[in-house]
Amino acid sequence: MSVQVEKLEKNMAKLTIEVSAEEVEKAIQSVYQRTRRQITLPGFRKGKAPRQLIEKMYGKDVFYNDALDMLLPSAYAKALDECKDEIEEVVSRPELAIEQMESGKPLIFTATTAVKPPVTLGEYKGVQVEKAPIEVLDAEIDAEITREREANSRMVTVEDRAVEVGDVATIDFEGFINGETFEGGKGENYDLTIGSGTFIPGFEKQLIGAKAGDELDVNVTFPEDYNAKELAGKDAVFKCKIHTVRVKELPEVDDEFAQEVSEFDTLEEYKEDIKNRLFENKKEEAKRAKEDAVIAKIIEGAQMEIPDAMVDFQTEQFMDDFAQRMQMQGLSLDQYFKMTGMDADKYKEQMRPRAMQSIQTRLTMEAVAKAEGIEVTEEDMEAEIARMAEMYRMEVDKVKELVGDTQKEEMKKDILIQKAIDLVAEAAVEA
Repeated sequence: MSVQVEKLEKNMAKLTIEVSAEEVEKAIQSVYQRTRRQITLPGFRKGKAPRQLIEKMYGKDVFYNDALDMLLPSAYAKALDECKDEIEEVVSRPELAIEQMESGKPLIFTATTAVKPPVTLGEYKGVQVEKAPIEVLDAEIDAEITREREANSRMVTVEDRAVEVGDVATIDFEGFINGETFEGGKGENYDLTIGSGTFIPGFEKQLIGAKAGDELDVNVTFPEDYNAKELAGKDAVFKCKIHTVRVKELPEVDDEFAQEVSEFDTLEEYKEDIKNRLFENKKEEAKRAKEDAVIAKIIEGAQMEIPDAMVDFQTEQFMDDFAQRMQMQGLSLDQYFKMTGMDADKYKEQMRPRAMQSIQTRLTMEAVAKAEGIEVTEEDMEAEIARMAEMYRMEVDKVKELVGDTQKEEMKKDILIQKAIDLVAEAAVEA
């Protein structure tokens, strides 16, 4: 196999790769052996037709596509290995083009790909950034207590008053348009929080003032942009019956409350603990904000030309990661797109700025690591594996078994980047 490398503009490279005729013939013969059982020719039992007759019947290139599927990945990988002195690292999927694929001749194809762009660093030590104040306000402590009260609330049935905003009314309802029912317009024993905006605009407001046991008609107009197009803009009447009215009862904020929701005996001790936790969270947020500001300044002062294909590749990786997260929640990417009115192209367009920022961060921090001679030690790897074991509640040895060579290389890259970030952040000047 031979490889020729042509450097293109904006950190792109074109590899012209030639695979010997012998290797091509071997691949075609392998495809024939694998697929002949599926081919029937007159006069031959299924799977017994000679290759020459199959090629005569269906064309000389009948096995070419499958042969290419066998040849291209390994040939491309070998080509990258052979020209690693000329190309440090490819950073996108290759765009392949077949230049020659003929019986008895070598396979010639080109692979156009983005290569890792060089970075010229500007100032990266002593970068000046604005200092973020770390302060915990009383209102923030109160908000935490309110959230805890909500989590420990209970629903109490009320019978001596009418429905108010904030109540939960358990209702039956059935909707009619021009006297006819419609799909999705009926529900029984539905818990509706008044004022939540869950139902059609105007629906919940008309329940205010009614009492448990009341039956009433609710008149509404579906919004013009309603997701069910057959209902959009139409007037409807919902016949409703209120079964029960309940109100959320929050616990009193006192020492007893503190004892129930925490390990502390007094409300003051509980508040002080909340304050300390909020302070630690804000300190961590300030640390990340400082890192982001320092990195942004370093990127601004650096020079690099990032190929579009590299951004495309990073964007696709973001979409693949997002698809996996959606799958864990029981949704496919297509289902998510339908629910949100999004599509793959729109999603990628939205992700491009984030992809660009991610690439710039990694390239500049790799350049800093190289300039500073930063290395990843065995101790660094052991510490990261221990952290993973703690996070996943697994034994360290078990994590080591599960982490393969590829994952280890990715871990090393991530640790290297973080060490570079730590270095520039510590050297930064806060004003």
